[in-house]
Amino acid sequence: MKIIVFQLGDEEYGISVEEVQSIEKIQHITRVPGVKKYVKGVINLRGVITPIIDLRTRFNLQEQLNHELTRIIMVRLNDVEAGLIVDAANDVVDIDEKTIASVPETVEGTAVEYLNGVVKVDSRLIVLLNLPKVLSLEDHLQ
Repeated sequence: MKIIVFQLGDEEYGISVEEVQSIEKIQHITRVPGVKKYVKGVINLRGVITPIIDLRTRFNLQEQLNHELTRIIMVRLNDVEAGLIVDAANDVVDIDEKTIASVPETVEGTAVEYLNGVVKVDSRLIVLLNLPKVLSLEDHLQ
């Protein structure tokens, strides 16, 4: 399985390349009223209006100003397309699905439900996202 590795703060996260459409530089985001704080708004990417989710806000991490490494990972799951704002998109790595460990039960917090597991690649620990839960539409509206 190939995953895109990206950065949020000091941690590395992964998402399956099959779910990723493209990786874009940060651009102007039009705010949409009446949505949760983590839905930053929408962008027009090649003629398609796409909602943008700030993963730092979604995971209750401290907000950070965008910088030259900030990226939007464009993802697609079934009929849902969205962009995920991340601190940096690092690389693509191959992992063996058998080496994915479950998230330890001792890890607490609302963000745990957004995780699929943890995988060790060389000396790195990469947390795998549960994209269906991250993109869950049930709680996007206030």
